[in-house]
Amino acid sequence: MSDIKDIERTILNYLRERKWDELKPGDLSKSVAIEAGELLELFQWENPTLADVKNNPEKIAAIKKELADVLIYCFDLAVLLELDVEEVIMEKLKYVMKKYPAELFQNRVKEPGTEDIYWKIKKEYRQKAQ
Repeated sequence: MSDIKDIERTILNYLRERKWDELKPGDLSKSVAIEAGELLELFQWENPTLADVKNNPEKIAAIKKELADVLIYCFDLAVLLELDVEEVIMEKLKYVMKKYPAELFQNRVKEPGTEDIYWKIKKEYRQKAQ
């Protein structure tokens, strides 16, 4: 099994071999969004449960294909910008774990007429950022 550094090296070699190591960040970001749209399209007009998707081999195969496209473009962008993917992910996870404490979400029940705690926290953070 590869670690993230192995994947980063493979991606960089892949880009260099094709002379794609000067791609513009905006073009890669657009490609991430386009591929994410293709992933989302797999769920257009339906909203299956996690169990339903796991038990659908055709859906899983299609998801793997589109998810790989999204991830590869994300890695392309990170590698060309010389970002440490593991560091970027871990920093964000630490932030999100603090922002959305597990104890608030483990047994959450939305009371009728109240705002969901997730959206309440998200709104508060957005207001602080302004």
